[in-house]
Amino acid sequence: MSDTASRSTDSGLVPPRSNVAVLGPGGVGGLLAALLSRAGHRVICIAGEETAHILRRDGIRVHSAQFGDFTAAVEADTALREPVDLCLVTVKHTALDAALDRVPPHLLADGLVLPLLNGIEHVDTLRARYGATRVVPAVVRVESTRTAPGVIEHGSPFLEIDLALQHENSTSLAALLSGAGAETRIVADENAVLWAKLAFLAPFALLTTRYRQPIGEIRSKRREELAALVEETTAVSRACGGPSDAGQILTRYDAFPHESKSSMLRDAEAGRPLELDAIGGALVRAAERHGIPVPLTTRLMSELEAR
Repeated sequence: MSDTASRSTDSGLVPPRSNVAVLGPGGVGGLLAALLSRAGHRVICIAGEETAHILRRDGIRVHSAQFGDFTAAVEADTALREPVDLCLVTVKHTALDAALDRVPPHLLADGLVLPLLNGIEHVDTLRARYGATRVVPAVVRVESTRTAPGVIEHGSPFLEIDLALQHENSTSLAALLSGAGAETRIVADENAVLWAKLAFLAPFALLTTRYRQPIGEIRSKRREELAALVEETTAVSRACGGPSDAGQILTRYDAFPHESKSSMLRDAEAGRPLELDAIGGALVRAAERHGIPVPLTTRLMSELEAR
């Protein structure tokens, strides 16, 4: 890290031109890595040997109606080997524990960790490993898919990130992300950040995956079940300090294109491990802690686990 970068980080600010590691350059991580590189930041992607080789050779190719088609040069390695100002954690929750071995804690002693994973419980895992003050809870809203190593299809007309207001780092981090093209806002409470995503994601993921149908089919043919599941998730969200407007969530589903699929459904279709425990499991555990019955969530979880 340069002397300037070190001084900026020590003063509580993310440098305007930063050294950024991206752990997991898939659909979300690859898109952000490419955008950050295009904005002038040094980007180091941490991935498996084959993917790292392709990224070093070819860079990251992005196809996006919002950002255009472009190729961004990045560095790549199988592990982080030097200090960085910021590390984006964008692996699937199912791969998190193994992936963290690639990022030694001492290399983030003066940097920040920005997790953009589904679920809520990963924040405690990262804080235990890297320190509470290093981790900035956040969520991302985007439809972006890795179609091949280093090839990203950005399908949604938006890329939105919400950050929890931890300290002055949040402001400079939001500026860095906004400067790269992600619409970024700061929210005062981390529970509001994390539960706003989970309360919306859980019904979408569980129902589309259980019935192997896009959201258009779910909202038209299984409307009552969708509404009941949203009521369960918002009740738990409310108890955990998050948002609780079920009507607003249903309105957002109605605005989705008919063929929209959750990332969990895409994983199921591709035969990949499902983030079932990170999404549905976390919801059920939170409900149990607060004594809130969630019979529909529990049933869907059992059916999905059986499949």
